[in-house]
Amino acid sequence: MKSAVETLNPTRVRLTVEVPFEELKASLDAAYKKINQQVTVKGFRKGKIPARVIDQRFGRGAVLEEAVNDALPKFYTEAVNEAEVNPLGQPEVDITELKDGELLAFTAEVDIRPTVEIPDYSGIEVTVDAVEVTDEDVEKSVEQLRERFASTSPVERAAAEGDVVTVDLEAKVDGEVLPDGVASGVQYTIGSGELLDGIDDAVTGLEAGGEATFTSTLKGGSGEGKEAEVSVKVSAVAARELPELDDEFAQMASEFDTLDELKADSRKRLENMKQYDQATQAQERVLDELLKLAEVPIPEKLLEDEVNTRKHNLEHHQLGQMGLDLPKYLELQGKTEEEFDAETREQAVKGIKTQFILDELVNKEKLNVNQEELTEHLMRRAASSGMSPDQFAQAVVEGGQVPMLVGEVARGKALAVVVEAAKVVDTNGEPVDLEDAEEESEESAEAAAEETPAADEAADKAEKADDKADDKS
Repeated sequence: MKSAVETLNPTRVRLTVEVPFEELKASLDAAYKKINQQVTVKGFRKGKIPARVIDQRFGRGAVLEEAVNDALPKFYTEAVNEAEVNPLGQPEVDITELKDGELLAFTAEVDIRPTVEIPDYSGIEVTVDAVEVTDEDVEKSVEQLRERFASTSPVERAAAEGDVVTVDLEAKVDGEVLPDGVASGVQYTIGSGELLDGIDDAVTGLEAGGEATFTSTLKGGSGEGKEAEVSVKVSAVAARELPELDDEFAQMASEFDTLDELKADSRKRLENMKQYDQATQAQERVLDELLKLAEVPIPEKLLEDEVNTRKHNLEHHQLGQMGLDLPKYLELQGKTEEEFDAETREQAVKGIKTQFILDELVNKEKLNVNQEELTEHLMRRAASSGMSPDQFAQAVVEGGQVPMLVGEVARGKALAVVVEAAKVVDTNGEPVDLEDAEEESEESAEAAAEETPAADEAADKAEKADDKADDKS
């Protein structure tokens, strides 16, 4: 077999392959054997039909087609290895010559992983928000905890903001009660904004037994997006009572004996949260700077697949779970379809560039992933998916996704290397020590890698080219 490679652009090559006919012998024998098992010829036992009879009865062309389809993946893979290219996805194969007894020639065009030069990232400098927890932040945190321990007691007076009312609702559209437009015994805190627009004004001032009617645009259900006439009847009014902020409350709501200890713990928790946010911000900004420094050609077909994958995941998974379609989602976001497409494409480009750069950095730094790191990552992914670790691990193994997870962890370690080399200061000009944030750096890169499903899928398909190349012949 002879092969040559032609670079069409930085992300695509054409392989030209010539195969002497004698190298097709194994595939020809396999073709005759396969046809033997599939056909019946009078006078011959099944599987014992001579090759010349198969040629006469079914045509030599049918045998050649079967043999070529069997041989193409093998010769394509050999050509890829000789050219030392990293294909992405399936090739477009074109048989240019097939002379019985003489020669098979074909070309294969395929996207390849581009060569990426890792820039000097040692001079990256970013500024992040300072970690500052005010007394107001602490008071707000304690107040939220206090709200969780609020109690209610019935009152015989008109409902006011902050009260909890029990109501019966009936929604009509064009004078007809909706199939799902009736609800009884609904508890609602006035002013919370957790129900229908307009209900606060309608129930404020009503006592138990009072009724009102208001109009509201429905947020869900069979009448979603339509303006409805809603009847509301108040069956009970209850006042919310908050516990006193004292040591007794601290003992009831926490493991602390005093309110001061509770506040000190709240301050520490808020500081930890802001430090985590700061580390995440640093990782994102360092990554953005790294992407600016590197020139990364993007395979157009891979980019198209990535955009389509992101749209599919949004429409059929995320929005589906929320009961929304894409037009409604865009309306709520205040975006046009053109703006959404441009934003999706920009995110896809960033995701692919991130993966290519960090993969190259993994190779350059010779970063490895051990079993403990992979297990920790698997546990995090399982938690975010809502599955148990055992269920998630089983799904990963059965789906052949272990290499993808290993890649995610490795990219996380690569980003940690860049973050450690960067100069990070806060808005006060103080240096930020991210030595303890390595794990968060890895998680951030893993998240970025998880957002490039088409890129991972393309690489996976390339590994399975032996099974797929014949589909393109």
